[in-house]
Amino acid sequence: MYDVVIIGAGVSGSACARELSRYNLSICVVEKEEDVCCGTSKANSAIVHSGIDCKPGTLMSEMNVRGNELMEPLSKELDFEFRRNGSLIVCFSEEDRPKLEALYEQGISNKIPDIRILDAHEVHEMEPNLSEEVVAAIYCPTGGIVCPFGLNIALAENAATNGVEFRFNTEVTDICRKDDGYQLSTNRGYILTRCVVNAAGVYADVFHNMVSSKKIHITPRRGEYCLLDKTTGGLVDKTIFQLPGKYGKGILVTPTVHGNTLIGPTADDHDDKEATNTTRQGLDHVCSAARRSVPSVPVRQVITSFAGNRAHEDNHEFIIEELADAPHFVDCSGIESPGLTSSPAIGERVAQIVSGLLHAQKNPAWNGSRKGVLNPKTLSEEDYAALIRENPAYGNIICRCEMITEGEILDAIHRPLGARSLDGVKRRTRAGMGRCQAGFCSPRTMEILARELGISQLEITKNGGSSNMVVGLSKDRT
Repeated sequence: MYDVVIIGAGVSGSACARELSRYNLSICVVEKEEDVCCGTSKANSAIVHSGIDCKPGTLMSEMNVRGNELMEPLSKELDFEFRRNGSLIVCFSEEDRPKLEALYEQGISNKIPDIRILDAHEVHEMEPNLSEEVVAAIYCPTGGIVCPFGLNIALAENAATNGVEFRFNTEVTDICRKDDGYQLSTNRGYILTRCVVNAAGVYADVFHNMVSSKKIHITPRRGEYCLLDKTTGGLVDKTIFQLPGKYGKGILVTPTVHGNTLIGPTADDHDDKEATNTTRQGLDHVCSAARRSVPSVPVRQVITSFAGNRAHEDNHEFIIEELADAPHFVDCSGIESPGLTSSPAIGERVAQIVSGLLHAQKNPAWNGSRKGVLNPKTLSEEDYAALIRENPAYGNIICRCEMITEGEILDAIHRPLGARSLDGVKRRTRAGMGRCQAGFCSPRTMEILARELGISQLEITKNGGSSNMVVGLSKDRT
C-alpha cells in the first residue's frame, strides 16, 4: 500500500509529486498516457500570468500570484527555460478605457507589483508593431513566458529522483473507499493507497464524483493555437493580451522562450474530453483576432497549429482541498488557466494538506535541484569542441531545423523518466519542433530510439498507444 497515489502526471500532478517528495512517504503517480505532460500541460499558451485578471479573494488569484513568485527561483533550481518578459493588456477604444481602468484596480486589489497604465505613445514605444487602434494598455512587468514541457518534465524528474514512482499507460477506471484508504482499479490491476490526490485535468470531475456526494462538473474548453517560425521571433517582446471577455483573456500574441511567436487561443466549450482537433473556423479566428493587436503578424509563417482542452469547472475556481465526505481524498480540480503559472503554488498547497493528514516527517535526504538536457549551443566554441572530443554524439546533428544533436537525444532517453516515443524526445530536446516539423529527423530519431531501447522500429510510436510510426515493411507488400 502506498501512502499517496496522485492521478495525473501533468504539471499540477507533477508539482504535487515533487513537493510531497520532501517527506518520508511512499508516493506513486499514475498516468493513462505514455509520458508526463500529455494532456492540457502540453497544449497551452506557455504564459506565466501576473494574476491581474483573477477575481480578488479567490483561491485562483492566490495560487496565481504565489506561483508567479515561485517560478523564477524554481527555474534555476530545476533548470528549465523561463523569461520574465512582461505583458501588456491593450485597449482599442476610449469607450473601453473604463474596463481597462477597472482591470487595473483589480490588479491593485490582487497586489500585482508595479503595474501601470500606459498611454498610446508609451505603449507604441514599448511595442512598435502594435496596432494604431491601441489607445492605452496595462503594463504588467511580472508577466513571463516558460517552456511548459520543460517545467512539467523538470518537476516530474526531480520527484522521481527523490523516490516517487511513476506508472505510465495506467488508466484508473474506478475508486473504492476502504477502511484504511482507497482501492484504485486500473487497466493494470489494483492499487491501494492511504491517500489520493486527484490531479486528473479534464477528468478530475469523474474521479471526484466516484467518491463524493457533492458533484462537480468540468467542461473541456478547447483552445486552438498557431505557432510561427523563428524568423518572426522579434515581432513582439511582451506578451500582448486583449481586454478579457466572458471566456477568458482573448487572443494573445507572444514570443516563446525558444524564439518563435505564438498566437491564440480560442475558447470553445464542448463535451468530448479527448477532442483536441483544430478547426478551420477556429484557426481563422486566431489569425484575424491576433492581427487586430499586431497587424503585421505574418500568418504565412505558421509552421504548425494545435489545440488543447482547459479543465473549466462550472464555478470557474480551483478546488484544492480534502473532500468533506471522502477523508484523505484531496482534490486538485478545475485547474484551468492560470494553472501552469499556479502549479508551483498548487504543489505547495497540496503537500501541506497531505502531509498534515498523514502526519508526515520531512525527508532529510531530499534533493531539490536538477539539471536538464545539456544544450551544447549554450557552450563556448572551445567548450563545445571539448565536449565533442569527449562524446562524438554531440557532433552528430539529427534535427537540422533546431540543430539538435544525437548526444541530446541520448540524454533525453536515458535520464530519469526518459523518452520512449518521438513526442517524448521532442518535448525534452525540441528535435522535430522546427520549420519542417520532424519531416527530416523522424527516421533518424526512430533509429536512435530503437537502438537505445532495444526494440524494433515497428514498435516506435509518435506518442504511445497505437500511434505506431511504421505499420510494416514495403518488401512484405504484394
